[in-house]
Amino acid sequence: MRGESIQAGHERTRRDHAAETAEDYVEAIADLIDGAGVCRVKDLAERFAVSHVTVVRITSRLEREGLITTQPRMPIELTTTGRALAESCRERHDVVLRFLRAIGVSERTAAIDAEGIEHHVSPETLACFRAIADGRGKPGRA
Repeated sequence: MRGESIQAGHERTRRDHAAETAEDYVEAIADLIDGAGVCRVKDLAERFAVSHVTVVRITSRLEREGLITTQPRMPIELTTTGRALAESCRERHDVVLRFLRAIGVSERTAAIDAEGIEHHVSPETLACFRAIADGRGKPGRA
């Protein structure tokens, strides 16, 4: 039983890692569109401190996955699916950040740690984080 549990945990972690870049990019695209009105490849390259080529490779993948649309020399746009994913990521990030702050983690460390944790937290754990962050203590067990 324990071996199966460990294997399932490793499989979930591999899936989470595969989704992490897409989540970071759609969240950044949404932030840029919401803040500046547009998102361009150069904006993402600056935000993530990566090359133009890296951004083009990743945005091509996001377009194939139906999360964004791109056209030469035009801003990057989120699809409805991409916008929904960005909003879900923002919500999960906010809960993790508020949880870390609620347990006494400094603002700076909580902001850094939330960036990694948000991609690997299960719905059950996120519900517990939310309850603590909202001051409700532990949620009831199902």
